[in-house]
Amino acid sequence: MSLLLSMFAYPFIVRAFVVGALVSLCAALLGVPLVLKRYSMIGDGLSHVSFGALAVAVACGFAPLWFSLPVVMLAAFLLLRIAESARVSADAAIAVLSASALAVGVIVTSLTTGMTTDVDSYMFGSILAMSRSDVTLSVTLAACVLALFVAFYHQLFAVTFDESFSRATGVPVGMYKTLLSLLTALTVVLGMRMMGAMLISSLVIFPALSAMRLFKRFRSVVIFAGALAVVCFCLGLAGSYLLSTPVGATVVVCDLAAFLLCAALGRR
Repeated sequence: MSLLLSMFAYPFIVRAFVVGALVSLCAALLGVPLVLKRYSMIGDGLSHVSFGALAVAVACGFAPLWFSLPVVMLAAFLLLRIAESARVSADAAIAVLSASALAVGVIVTSLTTGMTTDVDSYMFGSILAMSRSDVTLSVTLAACVLALFVAFYHQLFAVTFDESFSRATGVPVGMYKTLLSLLTALTVVLGMRMMGAMLISSLVIFPALSAMRLFKRFRSVVIFAGALAVVCFCLGLAGSYLLSTPVGATVVVCDLAAFLLCAALGRR
């Protein structure tokens, strides 16, 4: 216990704890409607887009977080519009955009800076990557995501389960689907520094799937998924400190263990 408490003597761990807990909560809450609407891989696609944008920002000397935010939000909007087209399915659109963005990021990196520490941290995550300015921006944006999710909870619930009925009752379905995509884009960009492009989608998928193994009501699933995501992140951060393992990978292992436990309990 004293060893665990000593980890908070390091400012970078405190910053990682604050941002990671908020991002995990945001990702889990958004993950429930995304999984139910079969958009769960949008987090993976947007993370690849974010990596491409961050690679370009590092190569050009721009502020990575400020540069990637509008790019990923635009990509989320385009993904939604393409997925609504009858010609292209949602999974195909995500695959095309994510592969293209990842390829652009790798090419830009190889032609300019090479695989520097900054680029590597965006790919696989790094607990040392969070500066004070990043923390301030991340906390502000995460608070906005949580506030908007709570404010439009009932509308997102209606759009998630029955779009046709929602349209018939006058709910602007397109606007709320766009809101869901943009909030997901914000969460993905915020979590990139901690989890990396390769692992950020796990924060969206695992808590929602785990909660659905135990609960059937939408509100119960949302609450449990959010709480479980925060707990798994705290356990992953502590495990990373004790075992000297990467934070992102350790958090994913904790999420996987929680999913297997919830699946076993759900069968009972």
